[in-house]
Amino acid sequence: MIYEEMKAEDNVSTVMHFELLGFSDLPNLQGLLFGMFSIIYVIILTRNSLIIVITRLDPVLQKPMYFFLANFSLLEICYVSVTLPRILVNLWTQDRRISVLNCATQMCFLLILGTAECFLLAVMAYDRYVAICNPLHYPLVMNQKTCIQLAVGSWISGIPVQIGQTCQIFSLHFCNSNEINHFFCDVPPILKLSCGDTSVHELSVYVIVLLFGVVSFMLVLASYSKIICTILRLPTARGRTKAFSTCSSHLLVVLLFFGCGTITYFRPKSSHSAGTDKMLSLFYTIVTLMFNPMIYSLWNKDVIAALRKLVLKT
Repeated sequence: MIYEEMKAEDNVSTVMHFELLGFSDLPNLQGLLFGMFSIIYVIILTRNSLIIVITRLDPVLQKPMYFFLANFSLLEICYVSVTLPRILVNLWTQDRRISVLNCATQMCFLLILGTAECFLLAVMAYDRYVAICNPLHYPLVMNQKTCIQLAVGSWISGIPVQIGQTCQIFSLHFCNSNEINHFFCDVPPILKLSCGDTSVHELSVYVIVLLFGVVSFMLVLASYSKIICTILRLPTARGRTKAFSTCSSHLLVVLLFFGCGTITYFRPKSSHSAGTDKMLSLFYTIVTLMFNPMIYSLWNKDVIAALRKLVLKT
């Protein structure tokens, strides 16, 4: 046992770069995948940019709900821009190398933005809670200063922790291989390349996910429990329908985000496989981002009306 550990330490090599295998197992589909991901990227950028523009220009949308929606759209633009351009470059050039520094930077931004999304979804749920459960106090509670503070807090709260976690992960020695069987630098595939025992690092990942993800989800759950109780007490069916319509789109996005995150990070280790991990990551980092703006715009009459105004003006 001691001999094997010493041998592992003797074989430690300094990895200068990684190889993102991505979709290298589909050599005949590289062109098709490039075209498909290019279209998805344009769709995500266009839809989210439209939401940001109309929430800034339309007077009807000058409300806290749409201020947070614009922040959420900007967050999704940043999130997808951390992964998709690298995927497109790899597919186009077939050069899958990524330096250790670039890999660490990509992972760090993904973790920071993922944390920001957790908090922002919780803030958006709190906004709906105040609007529905305490409508008379809504303008006072959700004033401009509070909204800005909540938005800024959501963006920056995870920065120190996630920078620390990234530094901790990349302080490991990588001797098993430099091939990442993934299309971006995520925590689980990076830990697989490390020599020695990574249980402490895996535990720290679970603790941080629990700290940010589960706490945020519990806040969302508490807000919507209060919201549902309040809606069910409304005297008219029309009032209940209107209240539900303002929350249903956000609730669906919450379920998609936290559901995919839970499956990805809290599955038993025995059920992990490279193919499944890639498909799940593809779904929650790219596919859901394509549908989120559509969910918000199709189920929100004010957003639809603002889009029509913008189209008619142009």
